[in-house]
Amino acid sequence: MEAFYRTHAYLIEHTNAPVRRTLMDEIDWNDRLIGIKGTRGVGKTTFLLQYAKEKFGKDDRKCLYINMNNFFFQGRGIADFAGDFVAQGGRVLLIDQVFKEPDWSSQLRTCYDLYPELKIVFTGSSVMRLKEENPEIGGIVKSYNLRGFSFREYLNLQTGNSFRPYTLDEIIKDHEHIIKQILPKASPVKHFQNYIHHGFYPFFLEHRNFSENLLKTMNMMIEVDVLFIKQIELKYLAKIKKLFYLIAVDGPKTPNISKLAEQVDTSRATVMNYIKYLADARLINIIYPVGEDFPKKPTKIMMHNSNLMYAIYPQHTLRQDVMETFFVNALWKDHTVNQVGKDNYYTVDGGQKFRICDAQMSNKLRYNNDTIYVRYNTEVGQGNKIPLWLLGFLY
Repeated sequence: MEAFYRTHAYLIEHTNAPVRRTLMDEIDWNDRLIGIKGTRGVGKTTFLLQYAKEKFGKDDRKCLYINMNNFFFQGRGIADFAGDFVAQGGRVLLIDQVFKEPDWSSQLRTCYDLYPELKIVFTGSSVMRLKEENPEIGGIVKSYNLRGFSFREYLNLQTGNSFRPYTLDEIIKDHEHIIKQILPKASPVKHFQNYIHHGFYPFFLEHRNFSENLLKTMNMMIEVDVLFIKQIELKYLAKIKKLFYLIAVDGPKTPNISKLAEQVDTSRATVMNYIKYLADARLINIIYPVGEDFPKKPTKIMMHNSNLMYAIYPQHTLRQDVMETFFVNALWKDHTVNQVGKDNYYTVDGGQKFRICDAQMSNKLRYNNDTIYVRYNTEVGQGNKIPLWLLGFLY
């Protein structure tokens, strides 16, 4: 146990989260079992350690961080370890990569039943279905999602500001006033392209090649998060990777499922399942017509965020495709985005219609009052014309 406390103290002491994530204030920390899901690279480990640092500090033995990568847990289960921790006065156990423990959900249920004074906060992959696939904890776990950096978080980091997030309704109704609060302190367009290229994943702060690091992370998402958690045989790995590549190089468009099935040498049903797994891993976003969902055929598939586009096919990135990908990703956290009519038209939450367009081509557009025009290549907006970068302030 002492070795775990030493590791915990070292990690807390050397944790320096550059941005305080808004999720920290959205979680009800009074709950006894809290699951934090997120894709690889978005900072789940840092998030756990930042919570421990804020609430307890490095020397408070009531809180302990452990990682299921430790081989110690091949010999002892979580519940066993938690019993020792509670006996020594432990009250908050932070468990990273909980899915590495084969029977993790039943172990957490045992902890919940045996140690009412213990709180457990654990991290898991975005591929996991905490409640649906784990009935032991379905009624007791509170699940949250940690996302990559929003443009707001990235801009705050780069400029030293502390701009707050806004709701979509606030942005639509009051964007002209909001922009006047931001522009005197920062120039969003100076930072927007960098964010589009490499700002979503916090590891851009590391002194390593970002694209190579992201490619490695993407491979881990498929090899571990998809294959391991979904219990898919290793021999199908190449098919899933090929499918992902084909979707990526095609750009945001309506998929031809039959053609993809032929290219990957599998059935249409299997392709649809693979597409769903890739979406669960936060590698792609699937856009459906209003009122429809999986397993219906999507109207469009695109990369989950624009950073992925530049890592996979930088020579093929079209400006319009990148901007639409940013739009969907920015809204994805709290809203449902559907495709309507022409390619660059979307509806949000089944109602308001949006069109993503280039402000420099505005003289060629015929504006309608029933549509919100989300425009790139501009810093300001007016009326129903909103600058695209401002949607990066939704969280």
